[in-house]
Amino acid sequence: MKKDEVPQDRGFSDGVREISYAVDENGRYVLVQSRGWEPKTVANDQAWEVIEEDLREQIRLIRSGKRSPLAYHMTRHLMDIGLLSSYADLPRWRVRRHLKPKVFRRLSADLKARYAGIFGITVAQLHEVPETAEINPHE
Repeated sequence: MKKDEVPQDRGFSDGVREISYAVDENGRYVLVQSRGWEPKTVANDQAWEVIEEDLREQIRLIRSGKRSPLAYHMTRHLMDIGLLSSYADLPRWRVRRHLKPKVFRRLSADLKARYAGIFGITVAQLHEVPETAEINPHE
């Protein structure tokens, strides 16, 4: 795309710019600031809607006693069992077990602290699950 063709549509939020590569008048690649591109923004908004729906489902499962709060925090941070197990340096089967409320409650303080550290929260916050699943994708 040429430098003067870089989209300047509605982006994530006002004042935030993204960088795109474009070709200048000399045929060289240059970095060009863009406010956004409408199709990309729409696709990202739709993806965040799916994530919020998944969060609502995890909250419902936690409230019904079928999942531990770990499921909410995994989903909130866009992690699956494989990714969390690699960050926690634990086998997948152990992380999968920790999604069970009864098992989660019995975890050691050290293991809970390890999980909390991965999510950047306190151990007390690891046990908390909000009432709603609203998230801010731009934070």
